[in-house]
Amino acid sequence: MADIKARGKEEEDDDDKAEVEIWNYVFGYVKMAVVKSAIELGIADAIDNHGSPMTLSDLTTVLGCEPSRLHRIMRFLVHYRIFKEEPTTRDSIGFALTPMSRRLIRHGESSMAAFILLESSPVMLAPWHSLSARVLHGVNSPFEAANGKDVWSYAETNPGHRKLIDDAMACNARVAVPAIIEGCPEVFDGLKSLVDVGGGDGTALSMLIKAFPWIHGTNFDLPHVVAIAPEVDGIEHVGGNMFECVPKADAAFIMMVLQNWDDEKCIEILKKCREAIPQDTGKVIFKKGVNYAGYP
Repeated sequence: MADIKARGKEEEDDDDKAEVEIWNYVFGYVKMAVVKSAIELGIADAIDNHGSPMTLSDLTTVLGCEPSRLHRIMRFLVHYRIFKEEPTTRDSIGFALTPMSRRLIRHGESSMAAFILLESSPVMLAPWHSLSARVLHGVNSPFEAANGKDVWSYAETNPGHRKLIDDAMACNARVAVPAIIEGCPEVFDGLKSLVDVGGGDGTALSMLIKAFPWIHGTNFDLPHVVAIAPEVDGIEHVGGNMFECVPKADAAFIMMVLQNWDDEKCIEILKKCREAIPQDTGKVIFKKGVNYAGYP
């Protein structure tokens, strides 16, 4: 009898937890929306520029917004420990940065702001509404189903979205590449040339060339991408299609690329990389990443 009562109480507790937890799914979008607004408002940038905690009054003056509305945003962000409250004087409280909010500073060394802005954009969220269609009807690309083109064609004809992608990839490079340089510099020993396959605006490659200046770099991406890439000493920008040909080099570097394609496409890319490097001494240096191209 005691066991039956215990099981009944456990089931009741589980049901209560489920009732609470389901609300996290009902309003699951809220955290992303509020963090996105914090980036767009420049809250972390303002506090960072100020150099010390800012009161609500000071913050609203700098940002040019209405105090009560900003206060609601800040209460939410403090609750989730994205910002914190600290005393500024005996009678006032200010908002201060945390390790999380430092990643919302637009041009911070460890910033992830650009990646959040990309993934929270309507264009990138729309494919997730087609996820069931992918399961039921075998839709190859939820992004294409939602936006009418694959992500690369869409970016080519929509400069605003193309910039979101370029900025997000650059911000990821600024976080990931220093770890590569520090953690496994021996990978680049003996290389005289390196091609970054799908290198975007060349941010990752420029950091590698700065760390290993004896290497000549080739930043390889679609023509419309490299056409606006900044010029950097030691780097040549080459436009093309990685499914057709990859420029020759001692090693091919691939970061944030393969996860956006199915197995067959990945094999095609790797085959082209293999053709581009020396048969006996060539290397393919791979850094995996999250899917950002709208293929859930």
